[in-house]
Amino acid sequence: MDTHQTTSLLFGLAAIVLLARVLGMLARRLNQPAVIGEVLAGIALGPTLFHGAISDALFPADIRPLLSALAAVGVVVFMFLVGLEWDAGMIRGSGSLAASVSFSSILLPFGLGAALALYLMDDYGTDDRTAFMLFMGIAMSITAFPVLARILTDRGMTRTPLGVVALACASIDDVLAWSLLAAVVAISGSAGPEQWRLLLAVPYLLGMFFVVRPLLQRYAARRPSHQLTPTVFASVLVGLLVSAAVTEWVGLHYIFGAFLFGVILPRTGNERVRHAVQERLSHLSGTLLLPVFFLVAGLKVDLSGLDTGGLGALGLILLVAVGGKFTGAFTAARLNRMPLRQSAALATLMNTRGLTELIVLNVGLQLGFLSRDLYSLMVVMAVVTTAMAGPLLSWIMGRPQDTGHPQDTGLPHPAGLPEPSSQPASGTAANTARTAA
Repeated sequence: MDTHQTTSLLFGLAAIVLLARVLGMLARRLNQPAVIGEVLAGIALGPTLFHGAISDALFPADIRPLLSALAAVGVVVFMFLVGLEWDAGMIRGSGSLAASVSFSSILLPFGLGAALALYLMDDYGTDDRTAFMLFMGIAMSITAFPVLARILTDRGMTRTPLGVVALACASIDDVLAWSLLAAVVAISGSAGPEQWRLLLAVPYLLGMFFVVRPLLQRYAARRPSHQLTPTVFASVLVGLLVSAAVTEWVGLHYIFGAFLFGVILPRTGNERVRHAVQERLSHLSGTLLLPVFFLVAGLKVDLSGLDTGGLGALGLILLVAVGGKFTGAFTAARLNRMPLRQSAALATLMNTRGLTELIVLNVGLQLGFLSRDLYSLMVVMAVVTTAMAGPLLSWIMGRPQDTGHPQDTGLPHPAGLPEPSSQPASGTAANTARTAA
């Protein structure tokens, strides 16, 4: 890398951090997640406006591969934090309500998304028609746990019955969505001639859970002081990067290895270490690495040639994405005798997509499941569904009371769920919300 590239990269990173902070703060003032402002910044700098003249000046072509590499690291760190925050106990304690809502809010939009893919096949389809259909189903089924947690935290609802159910549903959705995506990547043949490596995914998964995880638990139990030393932090980073590299090598994707390593880290006995790891990585990720990812994702969006046919396709995509997710979650909630208003609120929360959707879409574009034009339309869908969640929830439930206590939702306490608490939100929801911010 020569002096010109180094100078351009450093100036470009400074511009990204500044732009992300300014537009993220503007989005927050409009009661929207910061991700909305950051993604819109990437779209505005891309080829949609001025044919990309601004981005060509700020981010020359010779530094864009470097930005893409940083974006990949940002996604790895983010997926690790999502895995680190994933709490199986929340699922076990949520009863049948969360499970039925999650499955329904995955299956219906998945089926509708696959059907929509058949309709869009001629204009936007790729060479692998089966992978295209399956991927469209997955893309319609996503719920973004971090954005949902942020909305609940802002409204003081994480400890209410509705908040507990929503977080549990989103947690189940995460596992189902990543599992489905891994299956699609595996059967699509994206690993090329090295497809045999996929056979190593199963022993690797078993080894992580039944060998590496117990070893980490024993190590954590033997530590006399629960402090995050440089050696421990370096070990976590090494494990994270190696796990991501292995899943990429076997033919899946590095996001699965990063998520898996976060899941297997011990949950008990080293809470201080986990919290310190979260704090250090979330600051770096949220301030630098994820804004780079948002920019790289936005630069791939080109809406300059959007015509009547494209607008029609976008309308269908929004109809399927919003209608499928809302109908699936709402119907399951009502069948479980959840009151009408709370069922609508839960279905609205399940429609948040945010950063999780963007990661999935970038995987689809990278592996050839999506064309560039359809990717652009799907990013618009992700932005719209994320932006509408907060205002719709306020319309359904009323605006949160600024009292510092969880909002009273009026939702009867579902059987099997923990009782609502007046204590401030902490743990999974709060930490994930900070990452999403």
